[in-house]
Amino acid sequence: MNQVEIIARRILGWKLNRWDRWFDFEKGTFIPVTDFQPEQNLDHAMLIVEKLKDFGFTYSTDGVSEVCFNNICETGETLAQAITNAAFTVADNSTIAEGWM
Repeated sequence: MNQVEIIARRILGWKLNRWDRWFDFEKGTFIPVTDFQPEQNLDHAMLIVEKLKDFGFTYSTDGVSEVCFNNICETGETLAQAITNAAFTVADNSTIAEGWM
């Protein structure tokens, strides 16, 4: 799995319905894989931020290239990339994932 797949599954709770689309159970909608690009689209990245806030994470940023969720910080060339990198670190850290999933 790549970074976006891990975020979609572990943070957003989406399931891969087919090889080319996700299913969002909360909204009851299908999302084509090509239509969810949080590394490149700030609106998509902000969906991740809002979901992590729902889980109790605090979001902070330097506004450009660094993002923190609680004490987990990552950087990126853009804010969207930094959000995605930090969210991946949160989702991929099993001790954190066990506590909020």
